[in-house]
Amino acid sequence: MSQTSKEIFRQLGLYSHIGMTSVFSVFLGLGFGYWLDYKVFDEKTAPYLTFIFLGYGIAAGFINLWKLTTRMNDEENRGDKK
Repeated sequence: MSQTSKEIFRQLGLYSHIGMTSVFSVFLGLGFGYWLDYKVFDEKTAPYLTFIFLGYGIAAGFINLWKLTTRMNDEENRGDKK
């Protein structure tokens, strides 16, 4: 396998990782908040915990995106110095 095709697959894996972790963190926060509202607290807190944990999920997605982009920039900068 040539170097360019390896780089293409690496980039494809990286971008799909970013997309999947962002979506999964949002849905995990939404699902956990919904579960707390409707199963644990018998709809007494609905929809407040759903919105709170949705916000946590969105924040987790952005934090993960920030970490991945800074790691990519660090790898790029190390490659430029060589």
